[in-house]
Amino acid sequence: MMKCLALYHVRFEDLGTFADPLERAGYAIEYRHAGAAPLSADEWRDADLVVVLGGPIGAGDAAAYPWLDAEIDGLAQRLALRRPTLGICLGAQLMAVALGGRIERRHAMEIGWSRLDVAPGAGPLDALRGIPVLHWHGDNIVPPDGVASLAATDGTPCQAFAVDSHALALQCHVEFAAALEEWLTGHAVELAHAGIDLHALRAATARHGRDLALAGNELLRRWLAGIHIKETS
Repeated sequence: MMKCLALYHVRFEDLGTFADPLERAGYAIEYRHAGAAPLSADEWRDADLVVVLGGPIGAGDAAAYPWLDAEIDGLAQRLALRRPTLGICLGAQLMAVALGGRIERRHAMEIGWSRLDVAPGAGPLDALRGIPVLHWHGDNIVPPDGVASLAATDGTPCQAFAVDSHALALQCHVEFAAALEEWLTGHAVELAHAGIDLHALRAATARHGRDLALAGNELLRRWLAGIHIKETS
């Protein structure tokens, strides 16, 4: 059985709907907190798959959270080895920095549901065409030179990018499951500061959650298939 190391930053931002297709694809999932239980150099190198999940801190917050530098270094080493890596929200931002890109602060938070403008020939991202996804971020990714954005929304030019078949970064929360109340509670201060209508967010989640789960599972299935074809060729 293959091993998937899932690095989380807050416990309720987990693999969500991605857990089931990963297990069906033959991965044994092990969760680790990125700061409290960081990966060793061997784990960064040898894990069959590393997924770096979201969280309320930023890629530039290493002064307050010094272990972020080690997380970025581990990602840089893994990506240089072309080992399969998936980043979601904060994880996508950390991947961008590890590859030589940067993060820019938005004028306002993007929190809520909307469709992506998916680029032509976006590979696995094609599964998200026409599907509202959940956005929850205050920073924007500026991809490294030579790496194209695969999807965008108004005010967020890069919602996803990929490096060949081994690395995929998703700014939006394609993995979001039915844990909305945990998110609303855990991010209560952030939501209040952003002036988010919780009732409207609940209603949109009820409308769009199932379609996103189905589309997200298809995206992940296609991406994992591409990894396995690459590694067995």
